Amino acid sequence: MKQLMKNLLNDESGQDLIEYALIAALIALAAIGAMQTLGSKISNEFNSVGSSL
Repeated sequence: MKQLMKNLLNDESGQDLIEYALIAALIALAAIGAMQTLGSKISNEFNSVGSSL
């Protein structure tokens, strides 16, 4: 039983997968923020062009 607990505590096989998932989540959050900002700027430009016509 002691050996099983030691093996479970020392097991790091899933660590890489978690790190990749965190990196992917951060990239997704940055992309969402950039798209929202870009979307509002494009909307403002279309409204400006539409009002000047």
